Amino acid sequence: MTFLILILGFIFLIKGADLFVEGAASIARKFNVPSMIIGLTIVAMGTSAPEAAVSITSSLAGQNDMSVANIVGSNFFNILIVLGVSSIIAKLPVEKNTLKKDSPFLIIVSAMLLFFSIDFNISRIEGILFLVVFTYFLISTIKSAKKSTSEEQVSGGETAVAIEATPVKEVPMATTIILSIVGIVGIVLGGDMVVKSATTIATSFGMSPNLVGLTIVAVGTSLPEFVTSVIATRKGETEIAIGNVIGSNIFNILLILGLASTISPITISTLAIFDIIFMLAITILLHIFMKRDRSLVKGEGIILIVLYVLYMAYTIMR
Repeated sequence: MTFLILILGFIFLIKGADLFVEGAASIARKFNVPSMIIGLTIVAMGTSAPEAAVSITSSLAGQNDMSVANIVGSNFFNILIVLGVSSIIAKLPVEKNTLKKDSPFLIIVSAMLLFFSIDFNISRIEGILFLVVFTYFLISTIKSAKKSTSEEQVSGGETAVAIEATPVKEVPMATTIILSIVGIVGIVLGGDMVVKSATTIATSFGMSPNLVGLTIVAVGTSLPEFVTSVIATRKGETEIAIGNVIGSNIFNILLILGLASTISPITISTLAIFDIIFMLAITILLHIFMKRDRSLVKGEGIILIVLYVLYMAYTIMR
């Protein structure tokens, strides 16, 4: 029965992500909002829902190891596997704004988490600081979206002609909204089913809660990001794929850990600090890869996947 729930969870995730990407891309076209912004906000929020559910529930239950391991493990998976696999499927071009603003911001946020964790504790005050920075990020992103939309309208002319020359199938707004809602419900429901069934299977083999949080639960809650980004890449919406991962990682640290530590201060173990250092290192590596060619290519994707396999092997053996 547990394996059946696991398979059904995967089905919900895949179909939900497909519908959600369709809806998000349609919203972007209708309002002339860049796909990158949609990826950083709506898609990132939606696909981070399982992490939020697990970490906040763990915090309320006093399971700090699971709360932190889930977020850090999810961020590993997002960078190393989600972007690794996506860049193998297709070359992922990186927008100038991503290199200039979003990626460096993720590095700063990851460094903040490490700094707050040095005393082996994330206090309520630090949790509130995370939420304040998150509010700044959200407002800044919305302002950026408005600015780019108004710039497009001003530059109209030739661009407008080019857009008109390319026939795009019009989808009614009501249908778009329904697609997005059904998609996100499928993603959250599927993620929840996968996490619960996978955790049951894992604990039956005697794995520790910390290891389950860093591996099975982290991978399970990151499946929405994985499926959404891979489907977005296959559909040619590469900006959504990159924006989804960067946005999700920012949300995971600032919003989810911010809420979790505000609800209940989080105790950080020595192993968790080492994991956070690794997370910061691969975030910097991702920025270097993107900056080299303003894109992520197959060779870099393979390196990212190999790093994930090696680190997971180390995690299981330690």
